[in-house]
Amino acid sequence: MLRRIEAVLILVVSFVLAYFVVSHRGWVEHALGQLGWFAIPLAVLVFAVVASAPFSVTDALAIMNGVLFGPLWGSVINAIGLVLAAVIGYAIALRTSDAFDVKKNVERLPSWARRFKIGSPMFLIVVRIIPGLGGTIATQTAAALRVPIVRQIYTMCAIAIPICTVLAVFGHAASDYIDAQVDNAQTYAEKHHIRIPRRRHHPHASPPASARTAEPVRP
Repeated sequence: MLRRIEAVLILVVSFVLAYFVVSHRGWVEHALGQLGWFAIPLAVLVFAVVASAPFSVTDALAIMNGVLFGPLWGSVINAIGLVLAAVIGYAIALRTSDAFDVKKNVERLPSWARRFKIGSPMFLIVVRIIPGLGGTIATQTAAALRVPIVRQIYTMCAIAIPICTVLAVFGHAASDYIDAQVDNAQTYAEKHHIRIPRRRHHPHASPPASARTAEPVRP
């Protein structure tokens, strides 16, 4: 029950954080800009901690990094965070693997996932395709069987990095599209003398997309 509650909390918090970033993009970009180079390792650390948690869902954070840092650096941050998450998750799983019943948990998997040898690279890769539960079972199984940590890293990254890269690109494109649509609506309203409420910006935030010249936060 506690693990389920933890999973729900991580999911909710990550999506609320992503929503806040998209809604207050200008203010967040300004705040991160004040951090300089420190913004990159901070983003990597947050992503790695969330991704290493059991039953975690990193989709929202992957999108958020794309919004804040652009598609290229957002993808790089996601990739580095996933490598660190694989190491952190494996180290934690080594401490809890004694209580993990590999046979019992593998029997719960779909038949197509049980066709591969338990602990093999293909087994660890296909199990991670299962949303939420799959990544935790794969990591716990890898730790229980003491597979090489390199196998843990590349099997996790083989699935997660392509997905998070697509999400980073999507997040950046979606945020720019939303900003453009809002600016177009405001321009249309001003042209036709229609009064609509404008988005509130933090006093130190960057201006709307139509007036911005700066790129997303970059090192």
